[in-house]
Order: sequence, then C-alpha cells, then structure tokens
Amino acid sequence: MNEIKFANKIRQALNEGARLEGDRGARVAERLRAARERALERRRIVQEPSPVLAGAGAESVVDSFGGTGGFSLRMTLAALLLVAGLAGIYKFQLDQRAAEVEELDAMLLTDDLPMDAYLDRGFEAWLKKVSAN
Repeated sequence: MNEIKFANKIRQALNEGARLEGDRGARVAERLRAARERALERRRIVQEPSPVLAGAGAESVVDSFGGTGGFSLRMTLAALLLVAGLAGIYKFQLDQRAAEVEELDAMLLTDDLPMDAYLDRGFEAWLKKVSAN
C-alpha cells in the first residue's frame, strides 16, 4: 500500500513540474520526458526475458524446462527416474531369487542323503507320512 502512495506522490510532483510556464517549464518538461523515457526503457529491459533463457523457438532453455508444448524436461526426467528405480528393484529381486536357489542347491549337495533319494517317489511318500505324525 505504501508503494501506491509513493507512486501517487511522484506522479503529482511530476505533473506539477510539467505545469510550469516559460523557459523554466520547457527545461523541466524536457528533463521529465527524458526521465520517463529512461524509466520506461529500464522497465522494458527488466520485463523482457533474456534471450538465453527464452529463445524464439522450442530450443530455448525455458521451453525445455517448462515446456510450452509436448513433454517438459521435468516430466521426462521424472519418468526416466521412475523407470530406473523399477529396473533396479526388478534386478534386486532377481538377485535375491538366484541367491535363494544357490543356497538350496548348496544345502542339497552338502546333505548326507544321495540325490537319488530326493528323486524317489517312495521317499516323497515317506516324508509326507513322517511329517504328518
């Protein structure tokens, strides 16, 4: 709110200076016109985007981050990170399964029973009978 009051006071002072008559009024009016032109030029410079950040085409940095059309860089990066995360989880699970199979094979190979005992159907029936008791 203070900025608006300050701007109004400046505007009033400029208007009063523009109303001066004679040679002094012309000099003041010319100085005021030049000051206004400089202020407008500064405002244009501040408001105009930098050519590096906002080019005329789709190749600009702003378009690649914000994306005025198509996919933006942020969305593409998020999708790539999601895919990479899912691929990492899948690889981890495959490694876990392989480790479990290796452990089971090691247990079977180091056991006292011969391999034929595990393949015998009678042995499977005996195991079921023993485990039921």
